Amino acid sequence: MPLLTLSLGSNIDADANIRKAVAELRTRFPGLRCSSVYESESVGFEGDNFLNLVTVAETEKALPDLLREIKAIEYALGRDRSQPKFSSRCIDIDILTYGELSGEHAGILLPRGEILEHAFVLQPLAEILPDMKHPSTGRTLTEHWDAFNKTGQKLWRRNFDWYAHTAPPTAARAEPD
Repeated sequence: MPLLTLSLGSNIDADANIRKAVAELRTRFPGLRCSSVYESESVGFEGDNFLNLVTVAETEKALPDLLREIKAIEYALGRDRSQPKFSSRCIDIDILTYGELSGEHAGILLPRGEILEHAFVLQPLAEILPDMKHPSTGRTLTEHWDAFNKTGQKLWRRNFDWYAHTAPPTAARAEPD
């Protein structure tokens, strides 16, 4: 079964939105594993700090179906895709890798470039899958993290309360076309 890695981030009601997004992902991907939650300063704009983590699951779902499900989760949590790329958001879920796929598939480039560009993606990914080889470089994620310039962005592990009460997203809301 292909291994799916996802990056999650939020800086609007971040604790609650991260909990809700992970709860939704767990209903779709039994055995979902999560990295630690990290806090980082916003990148590319002035805004509140982000909470970020990486999840890992095995799945037989096709990539186009995964993309639809992820967008539905984002929409149910209030994601507004009309906002600029670098702006505050209630939730952002990105597919980082899907099996060994490399190149453009279903309209997205895999593995996602942010893996090697942002500490808030690479550190949690290397934490949860240290020996995984990057599909394009062949180097392990630990090797990439060890070589990463860690002075460019402040990032720290956050004690995260996974069990605080949160209401599930409204599944009845329709996703816009």
